[in-house]
Amino acid sequence: MANILLIEDETLLGKIVKESLEVRGFDMHLAANGHEGLMMYRQLNPDLIVMDIMMPEMDGISLAKEIRRNDKRIPIIFLTAKSQTADVVKGFESGGNDYLKKPFSMDELIVRIKELLKRNSISTAPEVQIFEIGNYVFDYNKQCLSRKNDSEKGKGDDQLLSHREAEILQRLCLRRNQVLERKGVLTDIWGDDNFFNARSMDVFISKLRNYLKEDPEVQIINIRGVGYKLIC
Repeated sequence: MANILLIEDETLLGKIVKESLEVRGFDMHLAANGHEGLMMYRQLNPDLIVMDIMMPEMDGISLAKEIRRNDKRIPIIFLTAKSQTADVVKGFESGGNDYLKKPFSMDELIVRIKELLKRNSISTAPEVQIFEIGNYVFDYNKQCLSRKNDSEKGKGDDQLLSHREAEILQRLCLRRNQVLERKGVLTDIWGDDNFFNARSMDVFISKLRNYLKEDPEVQIINIRGVGYKLIC
């Protein structure tokens, strides 16, 4: 039985979602705001988190960032009344795996929960991964990209990556000098390879290119209609 933490400040909606998922066999725990949700997360060690973005005391974006500092694996689904692209991108950058716009279908929420739990359970990514990318060192667990020369001189000029940036860069590193298919990454990380998610991925690729621009020997090239290739 999956242990799920629901963080929702709308009392009635929280109660409805909690009871609906309990009927379907999930072990549910409900928090009324971000701070309470963070405490319950630390106490319960849930299998998945469903949370609202707009909440009192601590919003969902801030809470996801706090959770991702130490936990990069737990699936997070955002519930949001916001539909602007920038707001959704912020949710993904903070570490969210999926989102549903309110009002939503309970059946759709359940399908997304089951899919994320399934993907999380079969993940085979190693716990410790450090990659050398030209003049850079990428620590996947710390979500940190460092320049070798700066590290040796003790300058501490590190680039901290968002959860999604780290996930994409890790996959590029594992297939360096080979084509990384866009569809597989979108399905694995976003859960869907639709047009909107593809555009979102393009944004993250642009950010990674910018982080790596100081080494001309490192490139992330676009393979039209297929995906990307990390050359180094």
